[in-house]
Amino acid sequence: MDIQSTLQAIEATSVATLIRESESAFPTLESVHVIGIALVLGTIAVVDLRLLGIASHRKSALRLIQELLPYTWVAFAACVITGALMFSANAITYANNPVFWWKMGLLALAGLNMGIFHLGAFRRIDEWDTTLPPPNRARVAGFSSLALWTGAVVLGRWIAFF
Repeated sequence: MDIQSTLQAIEATSVATLIRESESAFPTLESVHVIGIALVLGTIAVVDLRLLGIASHRKSALRLIQELLPYTWVAFAACVITGALMFSANAITYANNPVFWWKMGLLALAGLNMGIFHLGAFRRIDEWDTTLPPPNRARVAGFSSLALWTGAVVLGRWIAFF
């Protein structure tokens, strides 16, 4: 089965058809998606600004991460689910939209950045947790994260206009 047939099969599912033909399904999914994005970006920005040494100075970075990460993951899961459902309704259109793929690329890079942070600077967080400024590796991770997530949000908004 080629990619075009796969995309057509996705669009032909009963769930995709319901979303596409309903007056309220797509806008509801999009609303939940946007709220999820706000929570993801908001919680990540708080941590990233702490990693940059700009905000939340009075709270340890580890404690901040531990407190906010569960909310980030729940919101991210909501975004993945709603995003996949919206994609299913118009799979061919999204698959042919370069802005959609640029957004997916930035999300992949944001995930890679998070992985590098957790395998690197985060492993030594007990050494720098309460010091300011944080080490360069933590600041680079924070700056990269802010830039990548902001870029993904901007591109996500542009998908509909391209």
